[in-house]
Amino acid sequence: MKKRYIAGTALAVLLAAGITALNLSPIGRVYLPSGTGIVAKQMCSLTWVSGLDPDQAYDFYLNPLLGDAASVIGYEMDEENREVTSSVLGLFWQQRAVWRDGLGCTLVHGSGDFDPDLTVPVTRDFQPMTLDTAHRDAWFDTEALDAAVMDAFDDSEADSRQTLAVAVLHQGRLVAEHYAPGASQQTRFHGWSMTKSAMTTLAGTLVQDGLLDIEAEGAVPALAEIDDIRLSEITVESLLRMAGGLAIAETNTGMDPNTEMLFTQSDMPHYAATRERLHAPGEHWQYMSGNTILATDTMQRLLGDSLPEQVAGLRARIFEPLGIYSAIMEPGENGVFQGSSYMYATAHDWARLNQLYLDNGVVDGERLLPEDWYSIVAEPTPGSNGEYGMGFWLPNERSTLPPETIMMSGFQGQWGYVMPQQELVIVRFGATTGVNSRTGGLANAVRAALQPPAAEPETPTEPQE
Repeated sequence: MKKRYIAGTALAVLLAAGITALNLSPIGRVYLPSGTGIVAKQMCSLTWVSGLDPDQAYDFYLNPLLGDAASVIGYEMDEENREVTSSVLGLFWQQRAVWRDGLGCTLVHGSGDFDPDLTVPVTRDFQPMTLDTAHRDAWFDTEALDAAVMDAFDDSEADSRQTLAVAVLHQGRLVAEHYAPGASQQTRFHGWSMTKSAMTTLAGTLVQDGLLDIEAEGAVPALAEIDDIRLSEITVESLLRMAGGLAIAETNTGMDPNTEMLFTQSDMPHYAATRERLHAPGEHWQYMSGNTILATDTMQRLLGDSLPEQVAGLRARIFEPLGIYSAIMEPGENGVFQGSSYMYATAHDWARLNQLYLDNGVVDGERLLPEDWYSIVAEPTPGSNGEYGMGFWLPNERSTLPPETIMMSGFQGQWGYVMPQQELVIVRFGATTGVNSRTGGLANAVRAALQPPAAEPETPTEPQE
């Protein structure tokens, strides 16, 4: 009996030591809590913000991401309180996401200033567009347009693109849309990094009203709080262009700084601001969400003194003027908008946001964006190989898209295309993991289906006497 007791004690000590070592390693410190974090956060948002069936949300968005970890990461949903808790084996690395009306879902780690009772309800119901069949039939080969849209959706069991929605606007009119089973006009789709383009749009409205100088040094509060004079050189523009120079690498390995920021940190701007400075601003381009987090924090402070005021300010600046009433911008635990990744809206409302750029920043005669804003966001950022402007992606030299195209793009195949010459906006949403969504092919096929109506013959004029 005594020997068994000693052996049991030794095993317990070894187990405790193993767990401690694991917790101190990147796997225990970042990878596993990030895994439980993305499960809790996404199951909460996809269920109560997007309105998707929980089983479909998990099967489409999460299971392909988790891989082998899916067998040890589980979750529980509290329908009454609208909370999701996720953990490893039901015991370890627990994470909790909480839904709030108008604010969506937030991971709560217990160390931030989080008010679970705060709500900021949307002011109006979503306003769907009407399919303009007369305009469509006048401007498109309708069979070709329908074929282009339908080809974006899975056509066999081997096709795993998981397209959920496509909508097409021409001259601001809805000419095509389609949804997969389980999704609809009412579904708020997760834009992931399309959110970065929304924050660049917010910057434009603030510049237009003289509230923000994107080239000003020393204007990023989270950086100003750090005792390093070199950080004052980082501007909002360099952040929106992914040229801030900080070590916030985004490799999607589950152990990179970006993953740690998104799923383990209560104060994301502070985390980003305290990363090592690797390059002078503008010297090195590297796509990193932490850049946009810092820019968002800067702009949010210009919208009001409290989170409700800031939400109202965001809606008043870029949503309500466009007729966008479905959009939800989720904040982090400390109340700062997660401006790199967490905006949700219907396909119609994402299309409306893209349409603002086709309309050169003007809505109903009111200028929301500076007159040269399109050219600013479409100007390639040095070091990006010509593929990134300011908050928008650009066609590369291998692309068959029109060169003036700008694109919103997000993880798992979220896309928004703006084609000025063709007066087209195309948005695509899905849960594409590990395969090509082939959305560029969709955009080109829609463009090919465009057939401008023949000009009416001119009335002959009588010859002059």
